[in-house]
Amino acid sequence: MQLARVIGHATATVKHPSLEGWRLLIVQALGADKGDDGDPQIAVDKLGSAVGDEVMIAADGSAAREIMGAVATPVRYVVLGQIDPN
Repeated sequence: MQLARVIGHATATVKHPSLEGWRLLIVQALGADKGDDGDPQIAVDKLGSAVGDEVMIAADGSAAREIMGAVATPVRYVVLGQIDPN
């Protein structure tokens, strides 16, 4: 699990069937100092996260399959929770 900031949304006109009903977010992983850690990634989200929100993401494909209820999916990153700003 890793802390990330939502920096945008992605739209796919053609997508894998396992992505039906999931929003695609562009997230920037954050390091311990809350600075950028690597390149932005695409993550799936069902929590309604918005640009600027800090979220907890998992980068485990098997966890993504379990959370999504899919036997096969191209997803690697999934939003697990939103960080309370207070």
